[in-house]
Amino acid sequence: MSETTAVLEQGAAVKEAVAKLDVLDQLLKPEVQQAITALVDQLPKLAEMMTVMTGIYDLAQKVSKDRVLIQDTLGGFQEVLKPLGEKVKDYASAAIEANDRADQGGPTIGVFGMVKLLKDPELQRMLRFGQAYLDILGERKSQQ
Repeated sequence: MSETTAVLEQGAAVKEAVAKLDVLDQLLKPEVQQAITALVDQLPKLAEMMTVMTGIYDLAQKVSKDRVLIQDTLGGFQEVLKPLGEKVKDYASAAIEANDRADQGGPTIGVFGMVKLLKDPELQRMLRFGQAYLDILGERKSQQ
């Protein structure tokens, strides 16, 4: 039994010696020496970066374990997204209904029909919006 242990210890010692030789061979290569020199030159920056990253990691760990904060954040997002979702659904259903009505046909809209439509408050609001939007785009383009 002791012979087996001795053989195993010798095998481990040989592996360790081979690993040390491999490391020494690597350290003798010029490109490895240049890389080590570059690393040593950058150590102050790397230490500063590690300090910042450690702080971020610690904060992330605290936040991820704070169930109350997570629930409050999710609740805040839901409070913002719920009204937006309702508006999107409203606009989508209005667009679908308008498409269905337009597909059903109806009277042809002529010149006098268009003049009559120009008095519609919703059309006036949309035209004002379109004009304001185009004015803003023009101003931004001229600033560039």
